[in-house]
Amino acid sequence: MSAGWYYMASGWLRKGRRLGPITEHDLLLRIDSGKIMPQTLLQSAKTKGKWVPMKSIGPAMERWRKLHPEINE
Repeated sequence: MSAGWYYMASGWLRKGRRLGPITEHDLLLRIDSGKIMPQTLLQSAKTKGKWVPMKSIGPAMERWRKLHPEINE
């Protein structure tokens, strides 16, 4: 799997910080654990280098809904 995903995490004093690159497998593990939420910004070659919320990426949201059915986003 490629190591081309980046995500924006909360940093010190509410400043966002870019983390990555991570593999798609690592991305899915972070979604599973709740570290990456539907509103988290993601970037990769698949998003054409643009920052987009995770909820706009179909397979990622499908994974989220499967593992977090009690949380409606």
